[in-house]
Amino acid sequence: MTRKRTQQAQASAAKPRRRGTHRSIPATRAARQAVLGLVRRRIAAQRPVPPLSLSELRALSDEVLAAGKLPEKFRGFVAVLINNEAWRDSLAAIPHNRRLLLLPKCLRNTERCRAKWDEFGLVCAGCGACLIHAYKTEAEQLGYTVLVAEGAPVVMSLVRTGKIEAVVGASCMAALERIFPLIEAAAVPGIAIPLLRDGCADTGIDPDWLWNAIRLESDGSSPTLDIDALRRRVDGWFTPRALDAVLGRAQGQTADLARAWLAKSGKRWRPFLAACAYEAYENGDTVAGPDDLHRIALAVECFHKASLIHDDIEDHDTMRYGQMTLHAQYGVPIALNVGDFLIGEGYRLIAESSAPAGARAAMLLAAAHGHRSLCLGQGSELSWTREPKPLTSAQVIDIFRQKTAPAFEVALRLGAILAAAPAGVPDVLARFSEALGIAYQIRDDIQDWRGDGDPTDRLAMRPSILLAIAHERAKGRAKRLIGGAWRRTLKGPAQEKALAALMDSLGIERAAIDRLTFYRDEAVSALRPIESTALKALLRRVNFKIFTDAHGGDSLGEPQAPDASRRRAGTEPAA
Repeated sequence: MTRKRTQQAQASAAKPRRRGTHRSIPATRAARQAVLGLVRRRIAAQRPVPPLSLSELRALSDEVLAAGKLPEKFRGFVAVLINNEAWRDSLAAIPHNRRLLLLPKCLRNTERCRAKWDEFGLVCAGCGACLIHAYKTEAEQLGYTVLVAEGAPVVMSLVRTGKIEAVVGASCMAALERIFPLIEAAAVPGIAIPLLRDGCADTGIDPDWLWNAIRLESDGSSPTLDIDALRRRVDGWFTPRALDAVLGRAQGQTADLARAWLAKSGKRWRPFLAACAYEAYENGDTVAGPDDLHRIALAVECFHKASLIHDDIEDHDTMRYGQMTLHAQYGVPIALNVGDFLIGEGYRLIAESSAPAGARAAMLLAAAHGHRSLCLGQGSELSWTREPKPLTSAQVIDIFRQKTAPAFEVALRLGAILAAAPAGVPDVLARFSEALGIAYQIRDDIQDWRGDGDPTDRLAMRPSILLAIAHERAKGRAKRLIGGAWRRTLKGPAQEKALAALMDSLGIERAAIDRLTFYRDEAVSALRPIESTALKALLRRVNFKIFTDAHGGDSLGEPQAPDASRRRAGTEPAA
């Protein structure tokens, strides 16, 4: 739609009954433009890297309020504008056909609207009684997906599909406050235009602000990474042909089994994280060869798959990926040898890359440190297995820190080193990985406790954060019952049922989810120093996907508005 046609549509749209603006929004367009000017000057001066956390938004909002001598009641409005400006360049770089335009039904003229409804929201009749038709028509011509519906559930369902990479929307301040924690957690670039009035009917908006957001296009200077395309690329590295291209033809049973184990399906978060870190910092002048990222990603997966083989032996597990584990099928000696072979392959792939000698040495050292830490964590767990006893939640978390976090850290460090990322980035990635790894393991513990299998599988087969919290909270007979679960001395369905009831009465699952949320948020906070919007947003989205992909979308610890006192204190939830 041309600008002339747009103006005609605006002129022909029936005017709804006028009401004053909501108290949280400046009353005149000139006042709103003045606030926007203050925000843009603040963003230009500080250049904050999105996605911004809630605490960062609060701090910046306070600065703008103070600079403009604005009343506290405008704080939410200012925060929305800050978030818009922080994301503007990133959103502009995303093609229109990967964006969602979300319009509220309350923009319609309720007296004249002839629209109908379906399961997704309002189906505009194009009657011209309001501007919804004009916005929708132009946006769809540009390639947008357009919905006229209520916000949060619809937006998040589309974000989770991966088909929507950015959101332009109009909404009232109350709805924006509800949806922001979800959009922030998913690191989705977004521009939100606040409605001028609440009431869910005959509301108003600054039309130029919405038109400008819809039409926003990049000047080509803002890089963006397509997370789904990168995921497909990484998955393609594990086909038999792709493995042969880098590793060479497999020779002998050990190499055949190792190759088959590498090709087995999994989420492949670790090689994907290595690719994320590399792509975020690779600037076209890299000295790495064309196959080096493929090699490094394979090395990361070699280390991971070797650890799974060894873990399955040590934990006496007989099933993995819905199939028999390697040692269950071929025996422990062969499985041990295949695991050791994969470790050797991982180090060979790093050493044979064409990266500079210093980068190769740094990658080998990072892998060795990660390997060592993982073995120390696994050793602590194995020592407990020989003589099981109650552990404190701090002891369990320390095992998670050593056993799970290094795999994420090695993946990110190797990708960053290969891309010659700025000094200091690997240390930031290490802090992110530690918190992410702990949260990941807590999530696994919660899922194990919720499991549909044999109830005895939930009872202290390995150190569990749920049992640790329960033992710290319980007293008397309850504490002895939980101690029996730790020592594997519970007998019969009656005791197992009593344990489950006790755990419920103590609120243990909720406490574990609080711990998961704390460490997931710690991972987010660790990313604050990163100056690459692409990497910061990607890691935020990975963090979001890991904890909302559980059980096909079970959102363990899904983001909520945080407890401000806990955020300020920076402390874990109490046991």
